[in-house]
Amino acid sequence: MKVPLLDLSEQNQSLRPEIEAALGRVLDSNGFILGAEVAALEKELAAYCGTKHAVACASGTDALLLALMAFDIGPGDEVITTPYSFFATVSAVTRLGARPVFVDIDPRTYNLDVSQIESRITERTRAIQPVHLYGQCADMSELRPIAEKYGIPLVEDAAQAIGAEEHGVRAGAMSEIGCFSFYPSKNLGGMGDGGFMTTGDDALAHKLNALRVHGSFERYYHKWVGLNSRLDGFQGAVLRVKLPHLDGWSERRQANAARYRRLFADAGLTEQVILPFERDDCRHIYNQFVIRVPEKRDELRQFLAENGVGTDIYYPVSLHLQECFAYLGYRAGDFPESEKASRETLAIPVFPELKEAQQDYVVEKIAEFFG
Repeated sequence: MKVPLLDLSEQNQSLRPEIEAALGRVLDSNGFILGAEVAALEKELAAYCGTKHAVACASGTDALLLALMAFDIGPGDEVITTPYSFFATVSAVTRLGARPVFVDIDPRTYNLDVSQIESRITERTRAIQPVHLYGQCADMSELRPIAEKYGIPLVEDAAQAIGAEEHGVRAGAMSEIGCFSFYPSKNLGGMGDGGFMTTGDDALAHKLNALRVHGSFERYYHKWVGLNSRLDGFQGAVLRVKLPHLDGWSERRQANAARYRRLFADAGLTEQVILPFERDDCRHIYNQFVIRVPEKRDELRQFLAENGVGTDIYYPVSLHLQECFAYLGYRAGDFPESEKASRETLAIPVFPELKEAQQDYVVEKIAEFFG
């Protein structure tokens, strides 16, 4: 049996007539850059996330960069964030000449350990950037009071967490700016790159709208030095077709996660495999189902590959140990939980269209590996 980590073919084929009609509307309108489809998508996204504004852009990476630019972050400034995330979380900080100040992770959720943040705040701290990793919100209810105490804005990296919730509040609505990705592997994925930002602040929304178009409200007149980071009309049209299905897809991911828990328990694998931890009163949307394998993670991954099961490691190198960030002066051992997670975590298939027989096979092969 073949079980890919992600298979979008069934999802896209089921929506093909609607998608083709939506693309036709863009073709007829010639609204290829931003345009009516993107404007309508922004309103729908704001409503979905429970925020006043949504501002579309060219990628999730650009969303992070634009959010920091909106706060005029630059050389000499510091941004507190996690070393255990996708590269863009930190590259957005360094591209502006600012310094990432890392805080280790909670080993259960893989999100920022909020208890360590206050000790890292200095007079140069200009933002705190939590990541909602794998589809589960960071502990924003604990983080928000710290940010308010010091007057520091929060920028949510919610690239993997559209629709995730903490105490009924959705990702992107718990900070000054939330940043999202439409990369095809996301719960709401486009057919190419794309991203968006959310905010409840009119002035920030105004600035973000300009920054994504070279810092301009009127052509050839520039208030700020911005980016060329505009979502195209075709992506906007595709995403508008997909958005009404998002909650259903996330619920199927949750159902797959719950079934994995039963299968792993029935197989007696609870000692060899540590399953994802779910925080109380939170909605985990399972962009990834990440298990922890304390022993022989890499050997297990190779065995699964040989037996047709797709997996991935998110992430094999903690960001503080990346070669390009050596100038920051961090060393192995500085963030032990992040480093340990990079050695032990493994993502297995959880996409909405995953069949029960495929799940059974995945767990059977893991049980076979451990004898």
